[in-house]
Amino acid sequence: MHRRQFLATATTLAAAQPLLSRQARAADSRIEILIEEPGATIAPEVYGHFVEHIGGNVYDGILVGEQSGVPNVNGVRKELIDALRKVKPGMIRWPGGCFADQYDWRDGIGPRDKRPRRTNFWVDAQEWPANANRRGPQSYDPNTFGTVEFVRFCEQVGAQPYLAANLRSLPAEQLYQWIEYCNSPSGSTTLADRRAADGHPDPLNVRLWGVGNESWGCGGNFEPEEYASEFRRYTAWMPSYGVKLAAIGSGPNDDNFAWTRRAFAKLGNDGIDSMWGWAMHHYSWNASGHPNAEWYKAKSDALKFDAPQYYSVLRDANDMDRLIRTHWDVMAEFDPRHKVKLVVDEWGAWHAPGTEPFPEALLGQQNTMGDAVVAGMTLDIFNHHADKVAMASIAQLANNLQSLFFAHENRFCLTPTYHVFDLCSAHQSGRSVRAVVSAPDIHYTWDDKAAALPGLSSSSSLKGSTLTVTVTNPSMDTSRTAEILIRGGRVRSVSAMVLASKDVHAHNSFDDPRAVEPHALVLQDSGTLTEHTFPPASVTKFEVLLG
Repeated sequence: MHRRQFLATATTLAAAQPLLSRQARAADSRIEILIEEPGATIAPEVYGHFVEHIGGNVYDGILVGEQSGVPNVNGVRKELIDALRKVKPGMIRWPGGCFADQYDWRDGIGPRDKRPRRTNFWVDAQEWPANANRRGPQSYDPNTFGTVEFVRFCEQVGAQPYLAANLRSLPAEQLYQWIEYCNSPSGSTTLADRRAADGHPDPLNVRLWGVGNESWGCGGNFEPEEYASEFRRYTAWMPSYGVKLAAIGSGPNDDNFAWTRRAFAKLGNDGIDSMWGWAMHHYSWNASGHPNAEWYKAKSDALKFDAPQYYSVLRDANDMDRLIRTHWDVMAEFDPRHKVKLVVDEWGAWHAPGTEPFPEALLGQQNTMGDAVVAGMTLDIFNHHADKVAMASIAQLANNLQSLFFAHENRFCLTPTYHVFDLCSAHQSGRSVRAVVSAPDIHYTWDDKAAALPGLSSSSSLKGSTLTVTVTNPSMDTSRTAEILIRGGRVRSVSAMVLASKDVHAHNSFDDPRAVEPHALVLQDSGTLTEHTFPPASVTKFEVLLG
């Protein structure tokens, strides 16, 4: 057995010392990292993002226009480009979401001043604030952000484009013609000439194609067998133009295991052979059920939440592990070699309306340290299941749901969720490493019933001689002191960052954009047997150089 190697005692910079003061009590938790038990490689695409034409996500959030006084690159907000590049986005999904299944890609090509204006899918959403401008681009889309504009944005930030095709209201020929527009060689087709006129002579080489979105709901209200037949038809011929296309099927909502089972049974071998990924959607909120007409009213406020509401959201986030495992097992009934991988292309916390950063930010919500914990726990789960989850995208990028950015006119700020992606992005392309975590459960009451949540979340990955370890303490008010044992490697040096606050409700805003941000830890005597205290509602990253 190798000599025990432990991470160093950590103290914060002066500004954060009260958060990480050493506990007098002995360690009550343990994280054991088994270097000699590596798993699958963590795909960069797991650290993906989602852009839908909803509220202030695209217009004002991402796109400000080339003539805007806001600094921009080809009309895209420069501050957002610079910040997004820093977290190394593996891919970005567009144009939806529910918007995708009413979107005609042909509306987003050609001269921008001649593109048609269309009624947005979300025009009649019940969540619109009363004082929102309902006649702006958020309700009547001018289509100035089309295919070339989106793919150019992906190029600017170093992400793969993932296009969601309209299966509900466009025929199958429009999928392969959209592929032709994107990928046919320069000068080879009329659509290639159209792409060149739109500003991109070279092929866009789009590999990732979603075949419909939420086909069990806004994407057509299909039965799973009906959707499976449509998937087979839409993917029966997809011209490759030298690109190894990846078709993603519209998979289940949450724990609808019957959707997966019935769809895969109908797909058969031909359909499964045509599929690269199976897309699951899972949001975290504090309501176990809700009236169909007013479901959003059952959610908690993004800022004014109590302990049961907070832990209920985390319970939903932690349930991602069960959903991945169970859908994977159901898929194996028809695909025992697991040719098809899981894609979680919508996930994140979803709160009640009322905290949007500005009225046009439909489904915009404030983003607290509680949401940062949701992100830390979820990314840990994806890292654990690197053999199963090939791609994922948090919903959504700007001004919507669990966004990374708030952006409005000339104002811009990063959310705590952004900082979690910044901390955890080091896991990308690393080999997942097995870790054994033991910590006292968190006990709370929900709906007058006793409930529990794991006391710590952690994941590890290895790239060369660098080990990355992330640890999330979900407790709302209790620090957790843990031993961190590294087996199978000699520790040469350790560096660390922590994202934490004295209040789980802490958040950033346009007026106070740096209220929550990571701090470096000052480490002592790395490589010795020590204890580390994780503050409440925190996400910590260690980077360990091994000998």
